[in-house]
Amino acid sequence: MGGHLMNDSWESEGLAAIVTGGASGIGPATAALLAERGARVACLDLTCVDPGTVDTPWVGRLLEAASGPSAERRAPEARRPTGRLVTAQEVAAAIAYPASPLAGATTGTDLAVDGGMSGLRIRPRN
Repeated sequence: MGGHLMNDSWESEGLAAIVTGGASGIGPATAALLAERGARVACLDLTCVDPGTVDTPWVGRLLEAASGPSAERRAPEARRPTGRLVTAQEVAAAIAYPASPLAGATTGTDLAVDGGMSGLRIRPRN
């Protein structure tokens, strides 16, 4: 078991997963990671659900459609403590973790993958 924690692969033979939002962004990144780790994966998609400000093709299209795409991209990046948008692969890794045998003792948790936004505190006005 200790060896599993030291590398980023784990055995998930027999695991079956259904990934929603599988057409672009976080969905296919999650499906690819689960399949790479040995799971049987099925993808569904309905008209990319708004996952928040994750650097997905859907968010990219929104930013590119703005009058100043570079400034529009910098605005959400500047609001995050990490200074960048979260990647689809980062969200996929967080989604894949609870599906892994390594998460057997992880229950009832809310895993924030938001670039630090949930930890921000609003400064009181003077």
